[in-house]
Amino acid sequence: MAMSNEDILSPGTARAGKASRATFRGAEARGPIIDQEGREIPAESLGPQFQGFRFDFGNANANPFGNLTREQRLARLDALAKLLDVAFILPGTNIRYGIDGLIGLIPVVGDIITTAISLWLVREARALGAPWHVTARMLGNVALDGVVGMVPLAGDAFDVMFRANMRNVRLLRRWMDKQPR
Repeated sequence: MAMSNEDILSPGTARAGKASRATFRGAEARGPIIDQEGREIPAESLGPQFQGFRFDFGNANANPFGNLTREQRLARLDALAKLLDVAFILPGTNIRYGIDGLIGLIPVVGDIITTAISLWLVREARALGAPWHVTARMLGNVALDGVVGMVPLAGDAFDVMFRANMRNVRLLRRWMDKQPR
């Protein structure tokens, strides 16, 4: 059964001639509270801050990105690098480009934005424990991509072909593969 536009735009009001299927009695949550791994959390351990559904992202336990494993972080970095460098294919060719190449078309500001995102990748690599020589090479790739990317048109073509983010994730992955688990 499809919903009418009135049901979508104002779902809280009752319609004449239509029976309401769901009734909500109060704002209390029913059922167990579970964490991201599927474990049940006792309600008494949540404390008073949970009563108003307040999210405290300053607390490391509340941050959804704070408790990722090394492999999950690396997968997130890999997905971001693919989005930035090889997410799309130029129709009729085999040339792959990403959001880095598209945002880089905006003079100066686009290259600053993509360089900042690339620097975040380097920061994450450092947080994963990458040594100075790996992060130095990653910073060199970002610097080369950022400086040459500032050149109109030729820099945009360089952004598409150089793929600094993919190189950086590959460097990080090679280093992590050599580390004991």
